[in-house]
Amino acid sequence: MRSGVLEIGTLALGTPLMLAPMAGVTDVPFRRLCRNMAEKALTELGKDTVGHPRYAPAGLFVTEMVTARALLEDNAETLRMVQPDPQEPVHSVQIYGVEPKTTAGAAAKLVSLGLADHIDLNFGCPVPKVTRKGGGSALPWKTPLMVDLLQRTRTVIDREDPTVPLTLKVRLGIDDGHQTWRDSLQIATDAGCAAITLHARTTAQYYSGRARWEKIAELVRAAQIPVFGNGDIFSGEDARNMIAQTACAGVVVGRGAQGRPWIFADLVHALSGSNVTATPTLCEVANIVVSHAELMANWLADEARAMREMRKHIGWYLRGFSVGGQTRRALGLVKTLEELRTFLGALDLDQKYPPAAGGSRGRTGRAKTPHLPHGWLDSRELSAADLQMLASASAYGGDGG
Repeated sequence: MRSGVLEIGTLALGTPLMLAPMAGVTDVPFRRLCRNMAEKALTELGKDTVGHPRYAPAGLFVTEMVTARALLEDNAETLRMVQPDPQEPVHSVQIYGVEPKTTAGAAAKLVSLGLADHIDLNFGCPVPKVTRKGGGSALPWKTPLMVDLLQRTRTVIDREDPTVPLTLKVRLGIDDGHQTWRDSLQIATDAGCAAITLHARTTAQYYSGRARWEKIAELVRAAQIPVFGNGDIFSGEDARNMIAQTACAGVVVGRGAQGRPWIFADLVHALSGSNVTATPTLCEVANIVVSHAELMANWLADEARAMREMRKHIGWYLRGFSVGGQTRRALGLVKTLEELRTFLGALDLDQKYPPAAGGSRGRTGRAKTPHLPHGWLDSRELSAADLQMLASASAYGGDGG
């Protein structure tokens, strides 16, 4: 940190924040909403909001996770997902891959096409369809694989543009008996990564229980690169507490932003020492929903598809407010912007922000047995069967997510 700016390689973050990649959520319209909320708070605090190359006043707002093979195969949906928002001062892209050559090739392609100012690699996803192929939070267990993947990716980025930083996101490990977070830090440092994010849960925990912030603090003490903390950030106060308790360089927010883009205003205020929090009325929330839907329709150039994408967001936005079941069902089937405005306009818009709209968001569930390739935990080395499975997984083009 220099002069109030967090340096991530050649990038400078005016605010130590990162919006986590979320499938089907962190597209251009949602990222823009979140960033605009943060920049408005910066303006209120009298801080600089003018972006310039490699300076992100409000922090980093990362794309949805995209698969390496789909990028290499020019999958149309994947290429749409990584198209930069022209208003973003720094474009951050997260890649998921299991095979080093493929992942490195995807990173090189993004940089060569000018589609990424920052690349993040996903080693934290606990979703079974990812981990059963040896990807996401399963991959760090295979030490040689992680070393090869990170080193190859950093090498090819350097050939294209050495100013583009490479970062990664990890979990604590598969479960308490198979922890990988300490090794991941050393591997990342040796490979020239600019920062690491730790979601302080294991794969087995999924999103259940509490994130173990004490592990973030331990990683910070051992690290020579910036550490971002992730897990259970649902308010500005949570972010302030995490930094105070762990000394992490910055915080990553995922589920806490679902249906609540104004959390980024709260985060900016909290990290600047202010206690200002956003408590929008239902009228104000309805206006944000319409703005979000308009951004979505413009970005996709397809109003019907935009309304389908908006349905999940509408449910999140209305959490805690008094909205009848019939109206909620109607909003869950909305087909046009006109319908959306009509349904929202019929609500009791004078409602104040309810306590139930705060707190945790997103999936929680229970701890569960991780889905892993057969024999994955037998050794930290790669077997012939592992190599065959990874090659097969990499050959699958996927759908960009």
